[in-house]
Amino acid sequence: MEKLFRLKEQGTSVRREIIAGITTFLTMAYIVFVNPSILTNVIPGATPGSSVYTQFFGAFMVATIMGSFIATMIMGLYANYPFALAPGMGLNAYFAFTVCLKMGIDWRVALAAVFVEGIIFIVLTITGARSFVVKAIPASVKLATGAGIGLFIAFIGLKSAGIVVSDPATFVSLGHLSDSNVLVAIIGFFIIAALFAMKVPGAIMIGILASTLIGALPAFGVTKYQGIVGKVPSIAPTFMKMDFNLQALGNATFWMVVFTFFFVDFFDTVGTLTGLAEATGFTKNGEFPRASRAYLADAVGTSVGAMFGTSTVTTYIESSAGVAEGGRTGLTAVTVAVLMLLMLFFSPLAMTVPAAATAPALIFVGVLMMKSLKKVDWDDVTEAIPAFITLLMMPLTYSIANGIALGIVTYPIVKLLSKKGKQVHWFTWVLAILFVLYLVLLRE
Repeated sequence: MEKLFRLKEQGTSVRREIIAGITTFLTMAYIVFVNPSILTNVIPGATPGSSVYTQFFGAFMVATIMGSFIATMIMGLYANYPFALAPGMGLNAYFAFTVCLKMGIDWRVALAAVFVEGIIFIVLTITGARSFVVKAIPASVKLATGAGIGLFIAFIGLKSAGIVVSDPATFVSLGHLSDSNVLVAIIGFFIIAALFAMKVPGAIMIGILASTLIGALPAFGVTKYQGIVGKVPSIAPTFMKMDFNLQALGNATFWMVVFTFFFVDFFDTVGTLTGLAEATGFTKNGEFPRASRAYLADAVGTSVGAMFGTSTVTTYIESSAGVAEGGRTGLTAVTVAVLMLLMLFFSPLAMTVPAAATAPALIFVGVLMMKSLKKVDWDDVTEAIPAFITLLMMPLTYSIANGIALGIVTYPIVKLLSKKGKQVHWFTWVLAILFVLYLVLLRE
């Protein structure tokens, strides 16, 4: 243990690292329930209770677990950092609701896009081009992207719970607050909020399970018990189902999807890893030791996750919970990975959890993602406008891609008209022109 993780050098112990790993696991285990519930939306005929739903929910659950397990093990054993990885919230929603349902791209082609994005990430990390790309994207757009995704997934949570419903006159309206699903979701949200405020480890996970139990009460009746422990579901429906057909590869929309997956994954990873590294005291002059190894864990995890059948795998900010418990080495990450692997045997429990119980988690995670906005320079209108456009257009166009594209297009134009054109990186102009072509001429 000492030779592999250098525990003494980091002033920690096996016991402390394992406790930290358990803490991180509890804060992020909700993804095992939430990710399959989002991804099953892309499968035709996969309505809750149907055999198709059960089959694909189980496969997506296994893909979620395996993608997280492999990526987190790489982070622990190769990079020796206490950070955990799993399919990213927001990117799974973009995968399902925008790429597949709105754009009409087959889910297998979408998995191919995720795989390609991971390969691009790997290449940029190995060649050292990562730093160039980071500098080229406007800071205000990067900061607003995380918050915009937060609004987007919160909207999805509100919609799935029935709190927000469609309206022919106003597009959206408030749902019936007396509805059982709505009530369970609202109760679950306040449970999560209270537990999180009291710094209870696993607040989101506990909130989901509590909502599931409340939904089982006769007064609500939204939870249908499927069991707790069972055999490992088959991964066959999603494993190696990526579709690299030439028609898709030659379509500009496919590459727009690849870029969006990459953009969000890349900058979410940069922000998360940098923030976690600073919290643990690893950062030196804006960088931290073995940074390339940490980024590779994320990039490889994305491509491997696509092979199993899940959306983009990324580093989880929930790792900060384990860091707060004293986690300092890869042993913390290895602990998370092992616990995640054990979740393979809890597929009946995952299928018991109703949408009304996972919706509060989506809404609450959306709240947490808002904090990046405080770093935007709102006093500078040339920074505020692109940030606002990025933030606003994601939920209103139901697309993370549109928000990013419009934000990047707006940035250089506002800067140029404000006589601040010299502040714009040349590569930002290239991206802006490409996005204009996409939005005006190529977008279907």
